[in-house]
Amino acid sequence: MSTQRLSIEVLTRAIKDDAAAFRCRRKLQPAGGPGDKVFPPTFAGAVYAVEERRMPGRAEPVTCVVLDTVQSQANRMELALQEALDAGRIKVPLVKVDFGPLSPTSSKPAEERLIDDVGTITSLQAPHRLADAILRDSEIEEGEPGPDGKQPRVAFRKSAKGGLLNTVSQQNATALYQLCPTALIFGMWDSTGPKGGLGAKFERALVSEVVGIGATVGDLVRGVRRDPLEIRAAVKVLKPADKNWSIADPTAKGAVSPSKVNHSSVPFPEQRERKTDENNFAGTTIEYAEQLTTLSLIVLRRLRFPMNGNTSPEVDIAGRTVLTALGLCASTLAAENGIGLRSRCLLWPDGPMIWELLEKPGSDPAQFSLTGEQAIALFKQAVTGAKSAGLNWEEIPIRLVPQQKLVDLVRLSQLEATREGS
Repeated sequence: MSTQRLSIEVLTRAIKDDAAAFRCRRKLQPAGGPGDKVFPPTFAGAVYAVEERRMPGRAEPVTCVVLDTVQSQANRMELALQEALDAGRIKVPLVKVDFGPLSPTSSKPAEERLIDDVGTITSLQAPHRLADAILRDSEIEEGEPGPDGKQPRVAFRKSAKGGLLNTVSQQNATALYQLCPTALIFGMWDSTGPKGGLGAKFERALVSEVVGIGATVGDLVRGVRRDPLEIRAAVKVLKPADKNWSIADPTAKGAVSPSKVNHSSVPFPEQRERKTDENNFAGTTIEYAEQLTTLSLIVLRRLRFPMNGNTSPEVDIAGRTVLTALGLCASTLAAENGIGLRSRCLLWPDGPMIWELLEKPGSDPAQFSLTGEQAIALFKQAVTGAKSAGLNWEEIPIRLVPQQKLVDLVRLSQLEATREGS
């Protein structure tokens, strides 16, 4: 079947005509070639997510291993949008928390500065998007300036903009579209807001996963970390809490091997070594990997975008078209960034991304090609159409500053991390 170039007309018609979804399935192989090992993520209990799945054309279930979860894929797509935003390729609403003035090189007293630079955390980076605790525990400048010329600060969720999150729903998604449209694509639950479990909940419209098919999981890796200085384990050291180790007297109590201060040759895995260390696993070999991405138009079609209390089919369709284009853009840009999931898990696709539109049950889905540049152009066209319909959003990033209690929590956590063993 021949592929077409995806146009704004096709996108809008898909929203109007009750199409079900866009999907993209493609096969991947390890960058080292078929049969090369890949290392899946480890989960609680230091295990891989291995399961039996039914596969097309196979009579029996196939052993599979998850190589990248739905949540991880969403994070990669949001990162791709953040990079495109930073490069000036796209514009999307953004809320950011600026930790910059508290950097280690700032002029603030040492007890107020962070030990390690955090920089800026945005709503594209926060795990729970606009409902994340990082944003909740930050403040925004709002109101008339005081005698000192400075605007007062209020908690973000009590501000005019942040307070809108208390009112959003599927039937009234305008404010979330204007402040954080990715929450309408990747999902969000405002469970830590003032309504608790009754907080606004939006299901994922864009779901992606990478799975290794026909997986064979190996045993523990065994080997030796070689020390070029040939330091011997028989020579003991003292390892005080401040890590300022010293040579131990042969009769000293509490003396430990030099490996405890990262010297000498060390066989692995050690009995007491963390089992979550990647070096402890042999990885897995697979027949191939598959990335399956689905963008549900049914989920997006449930969203309404009232303006001044009035709903309009034209505005609703325009908003859904923007979200569809944004989802396709996020997925396409992430794919063009490459599928380097983690150390020793670099995958290479067997062909370009081809999107299928599930439009008419029983008929073959139409196929569309889409590059990153084409996806960006499509997204910009959709945004222009929404603005023409009267549906605008925030063009300038909304800047927040962390509350002092959040700063203290971060600084003390960083201090604790410096005390932890290597």
